[in-house]
Amino acid sequence: MDSVVVFDVETIPDTDLCAALTGCKSDNLDEMRSAMEDYHLRITDGKNPFLRQPFHKVIVVSLLKATLAVKNGYEFLELKKIASGDIESYAEKELVQFFFDHVCKSLPRLVSYNGRAFDLSVLKYKAMRYGIVARDFYYSGDKWSNYNNRYSADWHTDLIEVLSDYGSSARMKMSELCVAFGLPGKLGIDGANVVSMYDQGKINEIKYYCEIDVLNTYMIYLIMLRHQGRISSDSYTRNLNELQFYLNENLDKNPSYREFLQLLDRSPVLHFK
Repeated sequence: MDSVVVFDVETIPDTDLCAALTGCKSDNLDEMRSAMEDYHLRITDGKNPFLRQPFHKVIVVSLLKATLAVKNGYEFLELKKIASGDIESYAEKELVQFFFDHVCKSLPRLVSYNGRAFDLSVLKYKAMRYGIVARDFYYSGDKWSNYNNRYSADWHTDLIEVLSDYGSSARMKMSELCVAFGLPGKLGIDGANVVSMYDQGKINEIKYYCEIDVLNTYMIYLIMLRHQGRISSDSYTRNLNELQFYLNENLDKNPSYREFLQLLDRSPVLHFK
């Protein structure tokens, strides 16, 4: 394993499935979405309107790619690029294919925040719906170490799981950890805004937001690796410098990078002793 991929997806309700799921005959988006939420409220005894994973439509996939090397017991990461695809440029099937093609080709260590419960689950259901084959995702590694073993953090580090000791302590929201660690955070947008932003045609803004989530996830991951002693203090500092350099070089690709950098510059995580 010689690479790391930090990933995040953004979704909206897949209203193409509404009629079959709920019996709703309306073609009004708000009414279809409400019908899907009402369905989920009914099956959870009024506790949760959040749609189950197969009923989401993927509209953005963002990946942060880094190389990974191990020497003298330490890991060394080097940021290479941040890449995103969105529903304006690609069909949903192509977005899902983009993710699994990359994973199956390079077999990276995956890093996510709640990715096992949501993002990856959505991607797997959609891959099955579209007939996308991802054999290497399921058959790489061994019996105990692989992408699908919940505790194989070297294959998939789901930070919400690892940092809570798999539910032994509270599973923190990413936004909460960003506050606790002094990280830039979500810059005024969260997942609850995505549907309305999509309706307003703000696909690029959703993509920018998704990339900020990926950056926060990467920062939390680096902080954890430093705490665990898996990367040295010097490597940690170098990783942060690489990140700042990359974002400064790509300000034209995502306007949110500028605000992220400004907030990061004031963060205590830059000044660990």
